[in-house]
Amino acid sequence: MFIQTRVMVVEKGHSHKLVERFSAPSPVEEMPGLIDFSVMVNKKSKEHEEVMVLIRWESEEAWKNWEKSDVHIKGHREKRGQEKPEYLINTTVNMYEVQKVKTARVSNA
Repeated sequence: MFIQTRVMVVEKGHSHKLVERFSAPSPVEEMPGLIDFSVMVNKKSKEHEEVMVLIRWESEEAWKNWEKSDVHIKGHREKRGQEKPEYLINTTVNMYEVQKVKTARVSNA
């Protein structure tokens, strides 16, 4: 399994804008190898909010196929030259190769 995270630090009160943006329908949802896509908000800080997008792929190859896809490249071309939103402070992107997954021993159903 391969995971990409994108953590965006935003000014207090603006996380909902990114949640809406990343919750909207997207071509990535149709991509073979996508497991799931989570959008989370950390409002613990008094100074700012963090929005984390966590995307799980079956493999690094599946993720690379998305990165090389025409629809992904087109989306980035369309955004080229646009200024980042004024409320966006910082963005960090990381990639992880999953080494071990543990599941519950008791059914939560």
